[in-house]
Amino acid sequence: MLAMVYLVRTGLNYLLVTKDIWPEAEDPAKFMELNHIIAVILGELYVIGFVTAIKLVIDWSIEKKRNEDLAKLQMSTELKFLRTQIQPHFFFNTLNNLYALTLKKSDNAPRLVIKLSDMMQYILYEVKSSKASLLEEINHINNFIDIERLRFKDRIESEMDITGDIEDVYVPPLLLLSFIENCFKHGLKENDKLNIKMSFNVLNGYLEFNLSNNFNPNTIKDVNRGIGNENAKRRLNLLFSSNYVLESKEEGDIYNLFLKIPVQS
Repeated sequence: MLAMVYLVRTGLNYLLVTKDIWPEAEDPAKFMELNHIIAVILGELYVIGFVTAIKLVIDWSIEKKRNEDLAKLQMSTELKFLRTQIQPHFFFNTLNNLYALTLKKSDNAPRLVIKLSDMMQYILYEVKSSKASLLEEINHINNFIDIERLRFKDRIESEMDITGDIEDVYVPPLLLLSFIENCFKHGLKENDKLNIKMSFNVLNGYLEFNLSNNFNPNTIKDVNRGIGNENAKRRLNLLFSSNYVLESKEEGDIYNLFLKIPVQS
């Protein structure tokens, strides 16, 4: 192939471009000299290598953009899927509770309507990108707990501790809320009380989120294999690769979760 490239290249130069090329113009016999052939072949190898490198770079750039587009599409799909995983029965139960409150003409009914409206607006309309304000996420976690507290009254106890500067800090939307939702799904059984403790600590570009709640040990398999946790792991892998920590363990009837992720500003 290189010999053909050499013959075509040299012949075309000699016939179409100029006859004053060394060594052909001085002595046509040198056309087939080994040194000249090697020099031309090396020259062609440089050209072929350069063109190949350009082609590889272009292909790599196209493939990189394609992978980035696929990742964005997957992230968008994951987010939409997560919205569907916020327990649908939560909304139905809340509406039923609202109906009961209105029948009793309870003063809590307007409060429940406002909080439920805020939750639905945030989940269905406002969360469209791959990041959300940590302040907004915390606010809607509080709304979620308040709605549940209106339903279950004194059966719900919660504590929240915030340290570090959380202004202008962004996290994956609805990620933390999914863990809180699991507390109610697995922790609130029959007539038991649910105790939730959570902390948010922003330090050195990372958010450390600690969560603990009591739960029924008979549901330990469900706790470990919940859809919400699996969904969260998929999103974390997609967003941060291996640059995150997600750990959970059970100590008696207490479930502990620790999450550490990079934050965005």
